[in-house]
Amino acid sequence: MAVVLRTEGLTKSYGRANAVDGVSLAVEEGEIFGFVGPNGAGKTTTIRMLATLLLPSAGDAWVAESSVRREPRHVRRLIGYMPDFFGVYSDMRVWEYLDFFAACYRLPQGVRPSLVADLLQLVDLSHRRDDWVDQLSRGMKQRLSLARALIHDPQVLLLDEPASGLDPRARVEIRELLVELARMGKTIFFSTHILSDVAQICTRIGVIEAGRIVALGTLESLRQQLVPVRRVLMTVLGQPDRAIATLSSVPGISQVEPKPVPSGDHRSVVAFRFAGDDDALSSVLTLAIRQDLAVLDFREESGDLEEVFLSVTKGLVT
Repeated sequence: MAVVLRTEGLTKSYGRANAVDGVSLAVEEGEIFGFVGPNGAGKTTTIRMLATLLLPSAGDAWVAESSVRREPRHVRRLIGYMPDFFGVYSDMRVWEYLDFFAACYRLPQGVRPSLVADLLQLVDLSHRRDDWVDQLSRGMKQRLSLARALIHDPQVLLLDEPASGLDPRARVEIRELLVELARMGKTIFFSTHILSDVAQICTRIGVIEAGRIVALGTLESLRQQLVPVRRVLMTVLGQPDRAIATLSSVPGISQVEPKPVPSGDHRSVVAFRFAGDDDALSSVLTLAIRQDLAVLDFREESGDLEEVFLSVTKGLVT
């Protein structure tokens, strides 16, 4: 895959302090890249430099080989930018809002109605096209803002905290929309501190703290590198004794223990730690079935990304 977004030594200084300190990364075409970090880590400053809204103090970034320093006007044609605190014009109707920005991008008047209709359908706002923007919920405004970022059919989407402040249903809708956009060929670079969103949809992640990249790669590669011992839960019918005995005899398994279940439940949950790759973990499940254990569920505990995050960050801010 071709690299469509690249930074080398990207730095932004305010006096003696570096808000972003030598960030280097590459994002390939069609990726959903999660830019993760605590508040104040430098996520927004990085995205604003990529969006040509801030001039780097040092280093550079390229979108489809166009430099944000030397060719900012061309870069703006290639990107769709959605800020963390976006503004919407409350005295416009939904369709008017998108039509206004289509006009700002000098799209022909004849194509704007169908384009607006397509975007509203994409973000599931067709039924609200004639409503005032001010009448929309926060989640709907987020989707409208994303539609606005897509109005000129950009190659790369730069999204700053797109799910921040949304309720669980709205966050799921935004996640599903980002996955759909990636299927359509868009490259998505989005910042967040909501780790569950990253774990579910991102192809790769970069963790930033105090302006510096402290981890970069796929979630699986980072997990294996930084959190080599996995937590696994196995649910079986009946008492847990046989399951505990079976698991305790497997090399690489440690800390086998039952987990509490509701009183009267005919199921048992056994937790254990496992030092091994996916193939080895699959063989554990195969062994359990061969031992005639009635396995109802077998999965890693959620929180892998949290462990990765905690293992590479120290709670620092710039």
